[in-house]
Amino acid sequence: MDDQAWLVVNALPGMGALRIAQLLARQPQWPEGWLAALPSRAASELRLWLEHPTRSPLQNVVAQTLAWQRSGPSRHVLHRDHPAWPALLNELPDPPVVLWAQGDLSALEGPKLAMVGTRRPTGEGTHNAQTFARDLARRGWCVVSGMALGVDGVAQRAALNAGGRTIAVLGCGVDVIYPASHRDLHEQLSCLPGGLVVSEHPPGTLARPAFFPRRNRIVTGLSLGTLVVEATEKSGSLVSARLTLEQNRELFVLPGSLHNVQACGCLTLLRQGSAHLACSVDDIIADLGHWAEAFIPPATGEQLSDSLSDNSLPDSLLASLSATPTPIDLLVHATGVTVSDCQQRLLMLELEGWVAQQAGGWVRLPRP
Repeated sequence: MDDQAWLVVNALPGMGALRIAQLLARQPQWPEGWLAALPSRAASELRLWLEHPTRSPLQNVVAQTLAWQRSGPSRHVLHRDHPAWPALLNELPDPPVVLWAQGDLSALEGPKLAMVGTRRPTGEGTHNAQTFARDLARRGWCVVSGMALGVDGVAQRAALNAGGRTIAVLGCGVDVIYPASHRDLHEQLSCLPGGLVVSEHPPGTLARPAFFPRRNRIVTGLSLGTLVVEATEKSGSLVSARLTLEQNRELFVLPGSLHNVQACGCLTLLRQGSAHLACSVDDIIADLGHWAEAFIPPATGEQLSDSLSDNSLPDSLLASLSATPTPIDLLVHATGVTVSDCQQRLLMLELEGWVAQQAGGWVRLPRP
């Protein structure tokens, strides 16, 4: 199925993400199998579009998206048949049928971690969000969040400033700036390398309260795990925490003071035993590293595996490292690779036990 077919399926009346996912599980042929399996009203609308598209109201959805794509660069329609579609979403009971995306699709590559938290973080929470997002980005991880005020925005800015990758999942159209104070962040996510904005709502859709809890399932669904930085007892971040557990992903929380009301939600998750305590990025990678390896692009993984099989050094990246920490920007300059490629290769080398990150940059570890 092509972009237009998926846009039409997404707009069929009386369906929705859950019913479409249940139908997809039966692997119907397009379009005959769909026409036979759909409820009568949806089948009639699909048949009209197939036979007389100009008379079908569904064609308006297609035309509007095509006009949006033509009106600016780096605009995409993602679906299960798109090469950049993140396969982890297919594990959800109700994955989005279509994602409108604006920005750098390479952000969808490699391992991802959701970072969520209060809209009113303390100074310590802000510092922790920046530190964890920066360290994750430098190790080749993509930070996924919702571009909301507070922890979301802090984490995504830090990831971009570190030259890393970050994805914002919006509760409105990708061209709608919400909150308005994040206009600059929206522009950076849409234009800078490694930044991407996605939404299951068509361009032009305004934010509504009901959209945000639904948005959270995509934030966590894209990710191997979720890190809650700070959250009150009734924080919306606890919705993301619950979704993470329901999706069989790993949940991490940062510790906080007993006297910090913004940490009460995190302490509750720890007391319930439903989350892992994370004191550093190393704690997260230790739990998720074996899963993360599967999300390194195959070519990179094969090249590094081949070069390490006989204990030889893999190209100029390892040759540029020593016992003295080297910043990633110097490694990029020395090796001539992109920041994204350098991060992914460093992550693979770290998983193999060849390198480690220390204060000031990366070091090569002694081999037995």
